[in-house]
Amino acid sequence: MGSDMATIEDVRPLGTELRRSYQVYVRGCLKFRVKQIVYVAFSVDESVMGFAFPKEEREALVLSDPHKFQMPTASDMRFNWVEAHLAALDPTEARELVVDAWRMVVPKKLSSAYDVVHPVGPG
Repeated sequence: MGSDMATIEDVRPLGTELRRSYQVYVRGCLKFRVKQIVYVAFSVDESVMGFAFPKEEREALVLSDPHKFQMPTASDMRFNWVEAHLAALDPTEARELVVDAWRMVVPKKLSSAYDVVHPVGPG
């Protein structure tokens, strides 16, 4: 049984395992990209994970658990983006947020192919 607190190491492999995804460092921050689109980014201290998330749903997400989630910085409000405190997430939840963010930036065909290989189990 592992830790119930997510770390960057819980999600780092997804940055290269997900189709068309790759990792880059920008000003000391690890980011996951598909083409030039960033879909996940970590703070320099790796305590905060920003990720692609529908703008119209982010306020509800943040209000649902403000200890876990926060609105993006003012300069990122124009993007489909939200942030989470990694320590408030469990590893499975962190990985699911990364995969969901990736789904937002890849063609539906790729996302559907992922579902065939990684079916969602019961509950």
